[in-house]
Amino acid sequence: MRTHRLPARQRAQLMASDVSVMRAATPVLHQVDLTLTPSSRVAIVGENGRGKSTLLHVLAGTLDPDAGTVQRIGTIGVAEQEMDTADSRTVGQAVADAIADAIAALARLDAASHALTEDVESAAAEYAAALELVDVLDAWEAERRVLIALDALDAETDLTRPLAELSVGQRFRVRLACLLGADDDFLLLDEPTNHLDRGGLEFLTAQLRSREGGVVVVSHDRALLSDFAETVVDLDPSPDDRPRVYGNGYAGYREGRLAERERWEQDYERQQAERARLQDDLTAAQNRLVSGWRPEKGTNKHGRATRAGSIAQTVHRRQEALEAHAVTVPEPPLEFRFPELRARAGATLLSVENVGVTGRLRGPVSFSLSRHGRLVVTGPNGAGKSTLLRVAAAELAPDTGSVRRPGGTRVGFLRQESDLPPDRRASEVYATRVDALVSAGIVAPPEVIGMSQLGLLKPRESSKRVGELSVGQQRRLDLALVLAKRPHVLLLDEPTNHLSIALVDELTEALGATQAAVVVSSHDRQLLRDVAGWPSIDLSATAGVGVPA
Repeated sequence: MRTHRLPARQRAQLMASDVSVMRAATPVLHQVDLTLTPSSRVAIVGENGRGKSTLLHVLAGTLDPDAGTVQRIGTIGVAEQEMDTADSRTVGQAVADAIADAIAALARLDAASHALTEDVESAAAEYAAALELVDVLDAWEAERRVLIALDALDAETDLTRPLAELSVGQRFRVRLACLLGADDDFLLLDEPTNHLDRGGLEFLTAQLRSREGGVVVVSHDRALLSDFAETVVDLDPSPDDRPRVYGNGYAGYREGRLAERERWEQDYERQQAERARLQDDLTAAQNRLVSGWRPEKGTNKHGRATRAGSIAQTVHRRQEALEAHAVTVPEPPLEFRFPELRARAGATLLSVENVGVTGRLRGPVSFSLSRHGRLVVTGPNGAGKSTLLRVAAAELAPDTGSVRRPGGTRVGFLRQESDLPPDRRASEVYATRVDALVSAGIVAPPEVIGMSQLGLLKPRESSKRVGELSVGQQRRLDLALVLAKRPHVLLLDEPTNHLSIALVDELTEALGATQAAVVVSSHDRQLLRDVAGWPSIDLSATAGVGVPA
């Protein structure tokens, strides 16, 4: 989608002032201030439901805010997450629509050229105006830009193909190529890395970094944020419920977010401590009023009544002080607390020897892990990454080779897909798992981890039925169930799926520090960068692969 079709180039500006949006009675955006120029490289982050897509719609002008204003100078191109499945155009028509202004400008210039040769009055002025517009739009290169983008993104290049015949991913790539080629003053993209392969990701990143117009991207792709963003707008909860804007790119966002949370926790603790002190003072005064004011025998009634009144006044003052102490700082967000996982030194915890699964995992594949062992499993979709982890977890028997682990070795397997019971409450699911682990002698009672200790779900979330939880919350519950086992070996299949950026950062740091052996299978580019020093197995290899025992 494109809006405001008059290009402004260096004069372009997009400014949101004190913008707020409500959905029914729920605030989605609260007092957002954001100014964009042609040099802006902005990422919008936050958990699902925090208003990221809503903010893009407000900036683009397709949604009016309930409060605040947005000023727009220049053209805007928008790519939403959802695709129109009823689009009856061909690829060529989509390309033509994307660069319609450039095509019209070239046609106008061509007409003006003919007018010049025919000595039409005012032809020179019209030719000059048409040429200026062509230069402003860079219309000469418009079609070439789109065709280059179609090829680089591995999109459909047959201009006669109907869009309706293409898959969602193919249509997405066609639309993205059109937007990149259209060369608007501002480009607003919602999760643009969906449906892109490695080559497409590299091309998109280069385009976003080098283009002359401003860019705003909503994304969970930490590698993209790290590679292009100069400013990060964080819509996750804050003490005053206003978004936070961090400079210095993704690194500045991580540092700023940690500092913000530390201040938030300190302010919350101070207010809670002060309220507890005032409550204690009130309780003590009330106790004195009940019994502590009584004078010794022989004291006159007037003295006794005077003392009672004084203590009553003290109680009233304490009550007023407690009521006047408003707790203005909301409860801070959860902080993931990875448990200590111990493993025996010197022992081989898991040995996978020459395994293969017909039609699912080309073998032979071998690796061996001991305490603090690390392994990354990579390869394209269908190469057998999930199959290899299932074999290592003893969920699937290999057709060739063997898997060995000493008795007593605990293996925790985080599957890519969840199989949680939707009708049971999250707390019940966790308690049942822990009880089963203790009953089977797998986990000793002193080793039991309470769900709240992990910092993965809030109490009100834990009390919900699994089917009422978001996909991200269900993923957090899956992770909690794996850690409840206190595993010596962690097998993690796409562990960053559906998790917030903050939790992924915390999890990645914990995986690097734990004594447990860890195997990770992932397409997450930033995670792969973070674990680049780990031994790896590439299942795209044509021959048997393995790492030294």
